[in-house]
Amino acid sequence: MNNIMKNQIFYGDNLEVLRNHIPSESVDLCYIDPPFNSKRNYNQIYNNIGTEDKAQAQAFIDTWTWDSMAEQGLREIIANENNVLTMQSIKLILGLEQILGKGSLLAYLVSMTLRIAEIRRILKPTGSFYLHCDPTASHYLKLVCDGIFCSGGGDFQNEIIWHYRRWTGKAKKFQALHDTIFFYTKSKNYTFNTPYIDYTEGSVERKKQGVLHRFKKGEEPVLVSDGDVDEKGVRDNDVWQIPFIAPSAKERLGYPTQKPEKLLEKIIKASSNEGDVVLDAYCGCGTTVAVAHRLDRKWIGIDITYQSISLILKRLEHSFTQDFAKNLIDKNATSLIEKIQINGVPKDLESAIALANRQDDRTRKEFEKWMVLSYSNNLATINDKKGGDGGIDGIAFLDYVDSNNKQVRKQVLFSVKSNKTLTPTVVRDLNGTIEREGAAVGILLTLYPMDNLVKESKKYGEVKLSRNFYPKIQVVCVQEMLDGKRLDLPNLVEVLKKAEQKTKVVKGVE
Repeated sequence: MNNIMKNQIFYGDNLEVLRNHIPSESVDLCYIDPPFNSKRNYNQIYNNIGTEDKAQAQAFIDTWTWDSMAEQGLREIIANENNVLTMQSIKLILGLEQILGKGSLLAYLVSMTLRIAEIRRILKPTGSFYLHCDPTASHYLKLVCDGIFCSGGGDFQNEIIWHYRRWTGKAKKFQALHDTIFFYTKSKNYTFNTPYIDYTEGSVERKKQGVLHRFKKGEEPVLVSDGDVDEKGVRDNDVWQIPFIAPSAKERLGYPTQKPEKLLEKIIKASSNEGDVVLDAYCGCGTTVAVAHRLDRKWIGIDITYQSISLILKRLEHSFTQDFAKNLIDKNATSLIEKIQINGVPKDLESAIALANRQDDRTRKEFEKWMVLSYSNNLATINDKKGGDGGIDGIAFLDYVDSNNKQVRKQVLFSVKSNKTLTPTVVRDLNGTIEREGAAVGILLTLYPMDNLVKESKKYGEVKLSRNFYPKIQVVCVQEMLDGKRLDLPNLVEVLKKAEQKTKVVKGVE
């Protein structure tokens, strides 16, 4: 698989993707940074667009309830239909049901158990698994991993502490300044490239005495035994001092739970080699796949929200396209993004209808997100306001010089409709919202072709933006978007922070 597979992104439920699209024993390393059952909603932060507050849109919900999906998950664990669970892991969940009851925490643990069991299946015998969590449920998650990995012939290797510094408020307790990363292997024969840290001058002499004193500015002294030292340095330990990404850092993309690249670099270098396959089943803003790409690994990323998919593609495009293009012999070769296999994103009307008809509350707005972000080429923000939004699902911004020769910034409003039939009233309503908000243009995106709405939109004429005239209201259906039609307006404002350009040459990209 390593030599023939393309780098892949999957848009969809990671359990379905793992079960139906990732072969057994095909992945060398899996890292996941799943929701922590924090009972919080997390927002993506967009570029400052001139308003007092930065634009925000909900990235994901980390609140769990015992519902029909949780009940179905429990039945699947008990039945063990795919034979991926150990008897110990099944008994663990049944025992926790008696202790915890059918509530939020059990729903979370059922979801994680199903996915961790599939991750073990897809790992090669030499493969490794890293689970990133915090104290909210780490003790339960370790039991789940023990039941799946240790009872299935694998081993628990480390509890890694990622220590960082950040402001945590004035709660009446010690500051919480670390996350936990559990490291498991599928078997006793696994890939591990021992990481080393430098030691100071004179340490070789002290090594002869059996103890190494390592001093570095800003760090506590480290006492290391003779067996931990060789010519490469001192073997790294399980407490990692890696700075949290500051809000103003170049690396920061605005994604709420973004992890530092340095953290993923340590994991990927330690537990994989060049050409190996790295998988992240909760891909978020794509740190794992970006680092894997830079380190010349093959990679697979999965996420359930289109906001993440669009952000990952933008990140890869910003970070690697330039270096990739410079090293191609064929100057007419396609871009890096075109060489990534993207799965699950609607490619025809049938799959778009399926996305629009999703019933899960967690993904009910995914059709709107896909339409807005795809048609705008990721130049719009998602509007997550509940009620009072005038039917607006997305907002973009454009800068232009008005008739008074004044530089202005105005909104472009997006409204998405999935109904089979619509009356001209929706166009009139959109025009009313444009007038009320002082917006420049309105875009009505529909699942089905609506000739009556196109006809109605022409009644509202055109607006002058910079030197040219554009329809005040555009009506675009899914099929037109699938055929390549995209937003065509001047001077649109970039709402996503641009990822840092990576200068390292990536070899062997398919």
